[in-house]
Amino acid sequence: MKAAQLESGELVIKDIETPEPGHEQARIRMTTAGVCHSDLHIVRGDWVGVPDTMPVGHEGIGVVEALGPGAERYIEVGDRVILGLGGSGGGFWCGACEYCLRGEPRHCAQTEGIMGTFSQEFCVWAKSLVKLPDSVGDEEAPLACGGLTAYGAVKKLIKHQIQPGRHIAIIGAAGGLGHYAIQIANAFGYKVIGVDIGEERLRFIEEMGAHRAVDAKDAGALAIELGGVDASIVFSAKLAGFDLGLEMLRRGGLFVAVGLPATSEGNLELNPFGWFIKDPTLIYSAVGTVQDMREVVDMAADGLVKSHIGRTAKLDELPAVFDDLEAGKYVGRAVIDLR
Repeated sequence: MKAAQLESGELVIKDIETPEPGHEQARIRMTTAGVCHSDLHIVRGDWVGVPDTMPVGHEGIGVVEALGPGAERYIEVGDRVILGLGGSGGGFWCGACEYCLRGEPRHCAQTEGIMGTFSQEFCVWAKSLVKLPDSVGDEEAPLACGGLTAYGAVKKLIKHQIQPGRHIAIIGAAGGLGHYAIQIANAFGYKVIGVDIGEERLRFIEEMGAHRAVDAKDAGALAIELGGVDASIVFSAKLAGFDLGLEMLRRGGLFVAVGLPATSEGNLELNPFGWFIKDPTLIYSAVGTVQDMREVVDMAADGLVKSHIGRTAKLDELPAVFDDLEAGKYVGRAVIDLR
């Protein structure tokens, strides 16, 4: 079977042996895989500490082809499933530690990520799979991380008492995660201000349903006009997006970081006096849980959230897709057809 792997920092497409599912694992015959911006960071070596030799890809849809011992309790051969959970914590969690029991399995000391979905066959822990209805097509593979991560970020608004009907800013709203967040926040009842750069991206933000679409250079002035936004959700992979998200907040607002800039971007800086004056709540939001994934699938089945696919390709074209993503040549998500 064919698979994409990173070898000493070089992306290669090669033939490897078909894997056999282990205890409580299922082997999935992959149909489609989504291309996440974090995949690009990994392939480009943007994050210090991430290995330069590893399988790549963490979003996907496929059909269960074989089961390892014990997996039959959770899934059946022939089930069509979505997998992913953001590549962090989706491969295994203990289920018994304090983090697992309070719904934060990615912090479990035994957590294992999902990585390697750019392959024709893939083995994964059966507990992390979510069955798909026929109404959710194979093109929705990016929901496995992009949709799930955006959903988890928007849900945190409720947790931190940002009520529906309030203004929220989505920074990087035309991106692979941001366009999901617009749709999800709309479904939750928020007044969405989508922020990005360039006329094409602003038109796309409007098409996704944002109440206002504003260029990053004008977003600060709009925030002043509104008296600040109640929350900023930052999907940008640039520190400038983090700074803008903080700038747009009203006093006592909520700052939700989702994007993960390259290490070379440096550190986020806060002025203590300005922090004292604005008194924001700062949190990070990453991926979600299996139950969150089920809820995202329900939203997709109901037509409340849909992937905008800006690029499709075969596995052999993956290097070119990464080049296009890096150059900003498409909006929304890219999907790799593995059939």
